Amino acid sequence: MSQKEPFLFKSYERIIGIAHDVNELKNELERLSKIDPNAVNYHIKERHIAMWLYYIGENDLAKKFENVKDINQALSLLNEEKRSVHEQTPPKENTTIEQSKPESQQKPKRREGKKKKLQ
Repeated sequence: MSQKEPFLFKSYERIIGIAHDVNELKNELERLSKIDPNAVNYHIKERHIAMWLYYIGENDLAKKFENVKDINQALSLLNEEKRSVHEQTPPKENTTIEQSKPESQQKPKRREGKKKKLQ
């Protein structure tokens, strides 16, 4: 499996931020909104972020990003996306690998009791 190229936030050919996934994208948008919001708004308006999201396989999010106009809208969308992912993820049960196998494939359970001494 090949590694996807990260998104590079640039300002006048200088790299000011980097994101490898959606979570890092959100973190960089928050950070850069305070440092260089004009650079971020440029990437948003030129659809650079939407194109990168398509590239990394985040097609639903990329489609939504096509209509984003500024950094505040982008952050709202990413926060909304994060909430909906948490709502859809079922809570994990406390099971072991052995418990998740069908009963016919599970190892026999050890019996409790006294151990026999070997003579």
